[in-house]
Amino acid sequence: MVEQVVVIGAGVYGAAVAAELTRRGARVTVVDAGAPGAGTSSATFSWTNANGGKKPRAYHDLNVGGMEAHRRLARDMSGSDWYHEGGNLEWGGDDAEREELIRKVDTVLGYGYEARWLTRADVLRLEPDMNPAELTADEIAYFPTEGWVEPVRLIGHLLSNSSAEQVWNDAVVGFETADGLVRSVRLASGQRLPADAVVNCAGPQAAKVARLAGLDLPMRNRRGVLIYTAPVAVSVSRVIRAPRVDLRPDGGGRILLHTHAVDDAARVSATGEIAVDQAAVDKVVEAGCALYPGIRAANIESVRVGERPIPGDGLPVLGPAPELSNFYFAVSHSGVTLSLYAGGLLAAEVLGENHTEELAAFRYDRL
Repeated sequence: MVEQVVVIGAGVYGAAVAAELTRRGARVTVVDAGAPGAGTSSATFSWTNANGGKKPRAYHDLNVGGMEAHRRLARDMSGSDWYHEGGNLEWGGDDAEREELIRKVDTVLGYGYEARWLTRADVLRLEPDMNPAELTADEIAYFPTEGWVEPVRLIGHLLSNSSAEQVWNDAVVGFETADGLVRSVRLASGQRLPADAVVNCAGPQAAKVARLAGLDLPMRNRRGVLIYTAPVAVSVSRVIRAPRVDLRPDGGGRILLHTHAVDDAARVSATGEIAVDQAAVDKVVEAGCALYPGIRAANIESVRVGERPIPGDGLPVLGPAPELSNFYFAVSHSGVTLSLYAGGLLAAEVLGENHTEELAAFRYDRL
């Protein structure tokens, strides 16, 4: 019988798993090498979606479940100011991009996912501060159920509403195992945590944690560069995915900007310090200013570099390791979208429920 669970990692997955486990009556200890929400969750675009790149269908459906879980928790939990469902606007910059967007919209409409086409005039009613010259006349896709999350605020809500014991700034350094099971977790401080089950929610460090248990988790993590403005009086109400820049509001009047190209501008020095090429940052900011001219009034407050945890085949890893059957994984890209739903399913499995139908495509042993 599982009574004591150790959750490793206090990002969105770890907080969601811990909250569901305690809700179901388990005793839980959440442990993190740093502070809660200080890793990937503090530097993520955190766009909630099940958009056209979510393949196969099972992955799309898992993300739809994640979106609904956010919506449900925001409705049911007092003070849920971390969730923003304003929708997402996308359009292509050339014929190839427009054709790809049409294929994407057709695919998700076939799945029953909500999407519709807007004109420039429609978009300007939604986003009046946008520069009309940056918009196409039509074929602008709108996904109204998508949105964004403030991950650190979500983590705070989840942890404060759980009874989990919390251990911060104390890294996992090993496991004690016997008869194909984890028996305890060892921390850098020398503390030993008895465990009936362990859940690896360590994000980009998940492979390192797995190796401590003698397990191999193929990962292809990728850096993400995010640019935050200072507060500025510009009305941006939703996620915008334009040809030259992605952006969204970020609370307190700030705006968050990103492109995949700027991710490649992050460099690690010989001493381990990460820097981002200023010319690449300037290019993203200029694209944001072209789309929303009012952004020119803002200073750049910060440039953050996060590390996105991406399993080897790009799909989530959810469930136990056959070689160590009480050692579970909850690791994925799209962690903000998936965390509440997938984390909840996994927590239920840790305590004996079977969710093979939803999680079969995401088991560890496929790797």
